[in-house]
Amino acid sequence: MIGPAAEPTCRAVTSPDLEAKLDSILARRDELATLLAEAEPARYAVLAKELAKLEPVAEKVEAWRRARRELEGLDTLLADPDTDPEMRALARDERVALEERLAGLEREVRKALLPKDAADEKSAILEIRAGTGGEEAALFAADLLAMYRRYAELRGWRFELLDISETDLGGVKEAVARIEGRGVFAELKFEAGVHRVQRVPVTEAGGRIHTSAATVAVLPEAEEVDLALDERDLEIDVFRASGAGGQHVNRTESAVRITHKPTGTSVVVQDERSQHRNKARALALLRSRLLERERAAKSAARAADRRVQIGTGDRSERIRTYNFPQNRVTDHRIDLTLYALDRVLTGEALGRIVEALVTADEAARLAEAGRGEAA
Repeated sequence: MIGPAAEPTCRAVTSPDLEAKLDSILARRDELATLLAEAEPARYAVLAKELAKLEPVAEKVEAWRRARRELEGLDTLLADPDTDPEMRALARDERVALEERLAGLEREVRKALLPKDAADEKSAILEIRAGTGGEEAALFAADLLAMYRRYAELRGWRFELLDISETDLGGVKEAVARIEGRGVFAELKFEAGVHRVQRVPVTEAGGRIHTSAATVAVLPEAEEVDLALDERDLEIDVFRASGAGGQHVNRTESAVRITHKPTGTSVVVQDERSQHRNKARALALLRSRLLERERAAKSAARAADRRVQIGTGDRSERIRTYNFPQNRVTDHRIDLTLYALDRVLTGEALGRIVEALVTADEAARLAEAGRGEAA
């Protein structure tokens, strides 16, 4: 005769290294709570900020450990031959639900332990440039600029155009914008790369579908505390702001170009009529570009240098394709396709792509962390 099915056993214990890390988090949380009670005013804010960041992680750790203890209790009950049959049936059902909840709690804990990108909470600088495709590429770049502007509005972020160079048909050769809000860079950093469009251009009389491209770069906004600039390293020029076709936007020399002589990095801001405001914005933009160069040099894994982000602008390089005849958007990095191009361009459905990219990145980093733990 075949004996009764073996009862499920408790999940394998986590590694000693992970358990030690969890212990240290809880210990530091308790230590901070004690220190806050006796802290001087000058130190109170620093300790309170650290505790505010640590508390949500500590709560996840405690919830996970409580669930594991509950599971161990159920396994003990199920392993006891004297357990009442009715109680055993209830315990089995409860265990199934608890296993599912435990898996979710474990994912949350491991996500909370992943290394944080210090720039994730920052606002962002968005740069869009027309690539291969002439006027059609410029018109597509204008579509992308409008898409990100609308997405920012839907997210409650502030969208501020810093510089734009337009064509006679309303296309965009190049545009630079600042998007202000908490966590903007964390959401938009995966938008960096070559965006490809397939559609019948307005300039095409024969109705043929053309392929064009535009490039997007996303930089974390740098602050003065992130990067100090030496005035002696800067070359500052002022000139008259101009629009499409070289028409002057105003008659005063309000546009500002700042060149960082050691690196040759140059930025132009001409959106405001005030030279003073344009200079302040140009300095902020220059800091962001220089900080990104520094970040790229320190982190080859992120490969965040602007030249790497945007590629060459050639049609063959792409992270995403926008196919107008099929109303389709495909992100090639995660094999995600949405038949909602119209809603992506209005910003409504762009969030679905952004969320999928963030989730895929978290999953990849969790898998990498798991391999490291196993090793």
